[in-house]
Amino acid sequence: MSVLHLLGTAGEGGAETYFLDLVAALADDGVGQVAAIRANANREAALARIDVPSGVFRFGGPIDILTKPKLKNFAQKHDVKLALAWMNRAARHTPSGPWARIGRLGGYYNLKYYKGFDHLVANTEDIADWVVSQGWPAGKVRHIPNFADAPPDVAPADRASLNTPEDVPLLLAMGRLHESKAHDVSLAALAKIPEAHLWIAGVGGQETKLRAMAGALGVSERVRFLGWRTDPSALYRAADICVFPSRYEPLGNVVIQSWAHGLPVIAAASQGPSALIRDGQDGLLVPIDDAEALAEAVNRLIADPMLCIRMVQNAAERVEAEFSAAAVVAQWRELFADFGAE
Repeated sequence: MSVLHLLGTAGEGGAETYFLDLVAALADDGVGQVAAIRANANREAALARIDVPSGVFRFGGPIDILTKPKLKNFAQKHDVKLALAWMNRAARHTPSGPWARIGRLGGYYNLKYYKGFDHLVANTEDIADWVVSQGWPAGKVRHIPNFADAPPDVAPADRASLNTPEDVPLLLAMGRLHESKAHDVSLAALAKIPEAHLWIAGVGGQETKLRAMAGALGVSERVRFLGWRTDPSALYRAADICVFPSRYEPLGNVVIQSWAHGLPVIAAASQGPSALIRDGQDGLLVPIDDAEALAEAVNRLIADPMLCIRMVQNAAERVEAEFSAAAVVAQWRELFADFGAE
């Protein structure tokens, strides 16, 4: 094996989903890999399905002094040439050795966890620029975006199974039920779009609050809380419009996934989406925390099918050129080769 992926989080989220997506894409391209993860039955099974050997480690807090030497033994056993740490917890435990240490950043992380690392990879140009502004050498950081993948053999989710009429505009909101994802803004906008239904896919501590808000707004009958889903492609294909009003979003993987699935997307102009979307060309941007503007944008797309078609076509071209699996895997392979892992 050449590349060791380290993921120290136990829950489910966008970074964890993309971790599996990238490992699978690299495996398809013939990259030798092994993974060190925190206990998670779904991830362990997913890695086994793609024949990537994995080990489960504690990845504990500051007093955990056992994980790092165990990881070092694991890396030596698998003849690792490059260790790729996903986020801070993994970076803290990544052992030094005869391998390069690379940090993969999906946000504006505390760089103290990456002291002594050979290189950093940021998934947006803005994060890469920020890393340099913090004093990190410019020659030791590069931008490699996430890719978007739309499996061709996945059918749309069955609306009837989720008590959703076939003939209504269906909005899809993806992301943790957290304040930063602004699902409350989507609910407030829904109240101003009388015929539409809304699917919210995600888990988190705000579910009770959001359900109560839906009731207070009188939209409960038009909202479905789907929980954590393992079939995102089916959801993207069943919906008519993706709404993504996140207050804070360094990247916005939902944007490029919507593009890959041919789904028009409306996003709040937070950092990631505003850097990705060319407003009016491949998506629509609205101000952060503006339910009125979000509702107006949804109603605009419902009323103008040709605008939807133009945006979807332009977005497909962006994905092919910038965010396809092939384009992104090629950039990772170049990085691996630079550090002798190819």
